[in-house]
Amino acid sequence: MAQEFEKEQWRSELVDAFRWEDEERARHLVATLGKARSREARATLEEMLESPDGKVRQAAVFALGELGGPTSTRRLEQQLVVEEARGDHDGSAVVQVITQALGQIKSASARAALVRKLNRIATGGPDQTDVNDLAYALWHKRHPDLIPAVRGAVQRIALPTSRALHALLRLLESSPEELSAWVEDRLVPLEDKTEVLTVLDEEVPTELESLIPSFISMARSIIDVAATQAGAENDFCERLFTLLLLHRERLFPAIPPEARSALRDVARRMVAAPEAIRSIGAAVTLEYVGQREDAKLLEAYRLQNDVLGKVFDDAACALRKTSTA
Repeated sequence: MAQEFEKEQWRSELVDAFRWEDEERARHLVATLGKARSREARATLEEMLESPDGKVRQAAVFALGELGGPTSTRRLEQQLVVEEARGDHDGSAVVQVITQALGQIKSASARAALVRKLNRIATGGPDQTDVNDLAYALWHKRHPDLIPAVRGAVQRIALPTSRALHALLRLLESSPEELSAWVEDRLVPLEDKTEVLTVLDEEVPTELESLIPSFISMARSIIDVAATQAGAENDFCERLFTLLLLHRERLFPAIPPEARSALRDVARRMVAAPEAIRSIGAAVTLEYVGQREDAKLLEAYRLQNDVLGKVFDDAACALRKTSTA
């Protein structure tokens, strides 16, 4: 009875962690029981995959992804077919988690499973969210062997649904030098560059850190428009802030002085933009590239909303502390 109670408690806590989007807690639960008593954990997860509750199935899928290995990969691909066949909201939500899990498992078999999914959806009329999730997962599995499959998919899936796959193909096919020239090419649509930034949100390989100054240079060249109205220019700058902040520990220290100065200028302009497009990301970015006098700018253009305004307050406070340290 004690063993059964422990299993039920583990299952309940895992589902609860997933419902509250507490991935750290969910990972800890998988690590503590799942690795030490893998057979029992997998048996419990197998039961969870049969649940009518989509959240329970999502939690099981997440745990299988954390356990990893060929057994998890095979089971996730089997469940992927089951969930796709459901054709409902819960099934779509589970598909999303399966795609993310396969993207995290470090094995050629997981990559092959994602390619099979890509080939499958390319023959129909896929949902853009499904295509985007798949592109992001494939970026985690990046390998030259993916190029033919991705190229084939972009030929069969029309724009704008395939935009993330186009971005993925650009990243897979191009050298860092070629990518840098592409980013700085004013003839390339901004929407394409913004989608590349979105794919890089998932992971920025060390060899692509050199792209960041090119993205900053492009942002600086369009800031007069980006800071005055909504549109492609504004979207590009916001995506750049998002990318930098997602990987702040690595990317900010690696930015060369000239690009750092340009980024500061872009962030200042976006902080002082009209309130409807005033940038939270720009305010936080100034914490990392700003100077003491930028604290006054942040206070002058603080958003009136208490929650969002606190972001500006915190950034201003951080600048004053670091400037006097």
